[in-house]
Amino acid sequence: MTTVTYSVPAMHCGHCTHTIEMEVGELQGVQSVKADLDTKKVQITFDAPASEEKIKTLLSEIDYPVSGLITL
Repeated sequence: MTTVTYSVPAMHCGHCTHTIEMEVGELQGVQSVKADLDTKKVQITFDAPASEEKIKTLLSEIDYPVSGLITL
Protein backbone atom coordinates (compact mmCIF):
# COMPACT_ATOMS: atom_id res chain seq x y z
CA MET A 1 0.00 0.00 0.00
CA THR A 2 1.27 3.47 -0.92
CA THR A 3 0.26 6.83 0.54
CA VAL A 4 1.01 10.09 -1.29
CA THR A 5 0.17 13.70 -0.50
CA TYR A 6 -0.22 16.18 -3.34
CA SER A 7 -0.49 19.94 -3.40
CA VAL A 8 -3.65 20.88 -5.36
CA PRO A 9 -3.96 24.69 -5.35
CA ALA A 10 -7.10 24.71 -7.53
CA MET A 11 -9.28 23.72 -4.54
CA HIS A 12 -11.45 26.67 -3.50
CA CYS A 13 -14.52 25.29 -1.71
CA GLY A 14 -16.21 22.29 -0.16
CA HIS A 15 -17.53 21.23 -3.55
CA CYS A 16 -13.94 20.99 -4.79
CA THR A 17 -12.89 18.68 -1.96
CA HIS A 18 -16.02 16.56 -2.39
CA THR A 19 -15.44 16.20 -6.14
CA ILE A 20 -11.81 15.18 -5.65
CA GLU A 21 -12.67 12.65 -2.94
CA MET A 22 -15.50 11.10 -4.97
CA GLU A 23 -13.74 10.97 -8.35
CA VAL A 24 -10.36 9.71 -7.10
CA GLY A 25 -12.09 7.34 -4.68
CA GLU A 26 -13.72 5.58 -7.65
CA LEU A 27 -10.36 4.58 -9.15
CA GLN A 28 -9.80 0.85 -8.75
CA GLY A 29 -7.15 0.26 -6.08
CA VAL A 30 -7.68 3.55 -4.21
CA GLN A 31 -8.26 2.84 -0.51
CA SER A 32 -8.80 6.37 0.82
CA VAL A 33 -8.81 10.01 -0.29
CA LYS A 34 -8.73 13.01 2.05
CA ALA A 35 -8.81 16.49 0.53
CA ASP A 36 -8.05 19.37 2.92
CA LEU A 37 -9.32 22.76 1.75
CA ASP A 38 -7.31 24.77 4.32
CA THR A 39 -3.94 23.34 3.28
CA LYS A 40 -4.95 22.56 -0.34
CA LYS A 41 -3.48 19.08 0.08
CA VAL A 42 -4.88 15.72 -0.98
CA GLN A 43 -3.73 12.53 0.74
CA ILE A 44 -4.37 9.32 -1.18
CA THR A 45 -3.72 5.73 -0.11
CA PHE A 46 -3.74 3.15 -2.89
CA ASP A 47 -2.63 -0.24 -4.19
CA ALA A 48 -2.35 -1.57 -7.74
CA PRO A 49 -3.94 -1.21 -10.23
CA ALA A 50 -4.03 2.46 -9.17
CA SER A 51 -0.78 4.39 -9.70
CA GLU A 52 0.48 7.92 -9.18
CA GLU A 53 0.33 8.45 -12.94
CA LYS A 54 -3.34 7.40 -13.12
CA ILE A 55 -4.24 9.53 -10.09
CA LYS A 56 -2.48 12.64 -11.41
CA THR A 57 -4.04 12.17 -14.85
CA LEU A 58 -7.51 11.93 -13.33
CA LEU A 59 -6.97 15.02 -11.18
CA SER A 60 -5.92 16.97 -14.28
CA GLU A 61 -8.96 15.71 -16.22
CA ILE A 62 -11.33 17.00 -13.53
CA ASP A 63 -9.54 20.40 -13.43
CA TYR A 64 -7.58 19.89 -10.19
CA PRO A 65 -4.03 19.44 -11.46
CA VAL A 66 -1.30 18.47 -9.01
CA SER A 67 1.31 21.18 -8.49
CA GLY A 68 3.65 18.98 -6.50
CA LEU A 69 4.25 15.91 -4.36
CA ILE A 70 4.60 16.65 -0.67
CA THR A 71 7.11 14.46 1.11
CA LEU A 72 6.85 13.99 4.83
